[in-house]
Amino acid sequence: MTYWLQELQQKRWEYCNSLDVVKWDSRTSPTPGDFSQGLVARDNTDLINLHSNASAEKARNVLAVEAAPGELVGEQAANQPAPGPPNSINFSFKQWGTELRNSMSSFRPGKGHNDSRRSVFYTNEEWELLEPSPKELEESMVQEERKKQAPEGNKGITGSGFPFDFGRIPYKGKRPLKEMIGSYKNRHSIGDPSPEVPSGSGSASKPASEMQLLVQNQQEELERLRKDLASQKELVRLLQQTVRSSQYDKYFTSSRLCDGVPQDTLGLLHQKDEQILGLTNQLERFNQEKDSLQQEVRMLKSKVGELSERLGMLMETIQAKDEVIMKLSRQLSECEGSASSPTCIPGSPVAAPAGRDQLELDWLKDNLQGYKTQNKFLNKEILELAALRRNAERRERDLMAKYSSLEAKLCQIESKYLILLQEMKTPVCSEEQGPARDVIAQLLEDALQVESPEHPEQAFIKPHLVSEYDIYGFKTVPEDDEEEKLVARVRALDLKTLHLTENQEVSTGVKWENHFASTVNREMACSPELKNLVRAGIPHEHRSKVWKWCVDRHIKKFKDSTQPGYFQTLLQKALEKQNPASKQIELDLLRTLPNNKHYSCPTSEGIQKLRNVLLAFSWRNPDIGYCQGLNRLVAVALLYLEQEDAFWCLVTIVEVFMPRDYYTKTLLGSQVDQRVFRDLMSEKLPRLHAHFEQYKVDYTLITFNWFLVVFVDSVVSDVLFKIWDSFLYEGPKVIFRFALALFKYKEEEILKLQDSMSIFKYLRYFTRTILDARKLIGISFGDLNPFPLRQIRNRRAYHLEKVRLELTELEAIREDFLRERDTSPDKGELVSDEEEDT
Repeated sequence: MTYWLQELQQKRWEYCNSLDVVKWDSRTSPTPGDFSQGLVARDNTDLINLHSNASAEKARNVLAVEAAPGELVGEQAANQPAPGPPNSINFSFKQWGTELRNSMSSFRPGKGHNDSRRSVFYTNEEWELLEPSPKELEESMVQEERKKQAPEGNKGITGSGFPFDFGRIPYKGKRPLKEMIGSYKNRHSIGDPSPEVPSGSGSASKPASEMQLLVQNQQEELERLRKDLASQKELVRLLQQTVRSSQYDKYFTSSRLCDGVPQDTLGLLHQKDEQILGLTNQLERFNQEKDSLQQEVRMLKSKVGELSERLGMLMETIQAKDEVIMKLSRQLSECEGSASSPTCIPGSPVAAPAGRDQLELDWLKDNLQGYKTQNKFLNKEILELAALRRNAERRERDLMAKYSSLEAKLCQIESKYLILLQEMKTPVCSEEQGPARDVIAQLLEDALQVESPEHPEQAFIKPHLVSEYDIYGFKTVPEDDEEEKLVARVRALDLKTLHLTENQEVSTGVKWENHFASTVNREMACSPELKNLVRAGIPHEHRSKVWKWCVDRHIKKFKDSTQPGYFQTLLQKALEKQNPASKQIELDLLRTLPNNKHYSCPTSEGIQKLRNVLLAFSWRNPDIGYCQGLNRLVAVALLYLEQEDAFWCLVTIVEVFMPRDYYTKTLLGSQVDQRVFRDLMSEKLPRLHAHFEQYKVDYTLITFNWFLVVFVDSVVSDVLFKIWDSFLYEGPKVIFRFALALFKYKEEEILKLQDSMSIFKYLRYFTRTILDARKLIGISFGDLNPFPLRQIRNRRAYHLEKVRLELTELEAIREDFLRERDTSPDKGELVSDEEEDT
């Protein structure tokens, strides 16, 4: 069974590795976070999309279960007759393993088959036979007959008593006693256990029987050595005969030398002399081997004597222990006072429990060995499955990267296709209608259709390039005029192309996962590493957690001074009693983010939450109450935060980040920031500032709303939330950075415009064309450095005094005007708007 399991594992491993045809991608897919809150997190649950491991391969080899088929396997095993029922008494895991190892010994090279049948004295040398005299031929015939009789007498001794063929292996040197004892144990451990318990001593008599069998084994070894010695003597005798024959030939040829021997005869004589010398050396070597064998025989005899003495001592010890056991058994029976209990004699029930314990011990050992084998196999299986899973994940990542690349290219092609259709629909030279114009109009209408859930079969024909809403809930293609619809569609395709291209690179999600893993046992804290991560953009699945942490860090002193349930108290008060700001809040709810599905209709989930947060804040800060712009700040915060956290986020922006009077009726702080921004433009972007001054373009009319609502509805959603990531972590300085970066991003395009109307028109929509958030972030935190906060504070203080003086002068002019109007005889004809309201 183990062999078959191993074969199945190997086939599966080879098959899975054959699928590995793509290169390794070191990217890892980010794991979805478990802290997502707010309106966006609930709607986007599906946002997050090996070479064989050397260590795993090594572990497979280390933990491999050494099992091989003992006999036939596969079809050959299936064609064999069914085996008989196994004997449940004699079966054990140990016996099975031993038989399996023994059966595999015949497959090893150099053992068994014809190679193992060779004689100990087999040699590859070629012997040249001489023609002896008739007398020597007769002597050799007699010796051959003796040699034939000798093997016939020993024929019964050379047979093997083992059921398996180990092959005849020549004796090589001295065999260790430990090895002989181990071989004897392996040879006899598979025998059938005796059903009868030997004597009253139980398992104590086993060492004696083992020693006897060991002595018998030593005697067999000694007998085999004697046979080897006899064969060596026979070889020596043959060599001596060959030497005598050579000497005879030498004497015969020397007598003829005087008659003038030919050269070939002399060469033959020299060859014979060399053979004689070789045989003499071989004879000496065999004599040395004979001496060594005799010495080994003497050592073995001495060891046999020692073992016999030990056997006698063990027998005496066993006898003494048997007497002690008998004595203790009699004392036990006397103490119990049971006269009916039998005396402890050999074969009595006292020895039976010992035999059962031994059988149980053997059974437990077999189970232990089986469990070890099973555990090793399961460990190997786990490692293989883990490696296969890693390979499958890598292939999936590679396919997803390839799919993203193809989808990005398709987005680019469709974007160009839309522009081409629009150009062809309104040609310059021809205004007449025709069939071609109708076809182009139909193609344009089909291209502007967004994906809808009513036709799921289209997913198998064409990939979904642009959905109706993005991941934040903003509508990708508006439903107004066709021109704007086309532009929005092209922008959405370009944005998705950029997003897919960025996803093919190493994602920042891995860095965020590593950062959270390093802070799992402690709270998050400000650090340069976290600052760089936030500037690069917080992943969607972690944004709720990080935004909440940023708000809590800035608002901690305010929260500590309030009672628990502070937000609920304010909300209850606002619901029970009307607030002067309640009317304006209700008017602005549906105008907050009409292109976002969470705030598109009165029944949307975000509308009620937005109402609650704004009412609670109006009661917390009566000086501000409500200002247009606060609704958009809260709406963006509610996309990732719950009601109470969004309330504290608004408190952070209004009361911590922004200066005083930023959201009051006079908007004093907002006016001051516009003057500070103008100074920074002249310093950081002098060419663009001079260009605006040349054509008398007041760009602060555009940037005023950027600062008031932190770029909401001014940039695309992907860029907006990356700006908010840095804004909530670092504070209001980020607004100046990104405002300057937006102008620097499109500086060359603005400089090409040569009249004030085209410049002002371009400034109204150019921020919606900026899609590359990574490039914008690089400009904000790289190209615009240094950017000290002290400089902004100093400029704010300087311009604040100037604006206050101007407001004071305006107030004085207003009072003079009212005084003059009251003293004028025609005062009834001039009535201000405020007086009309009253």
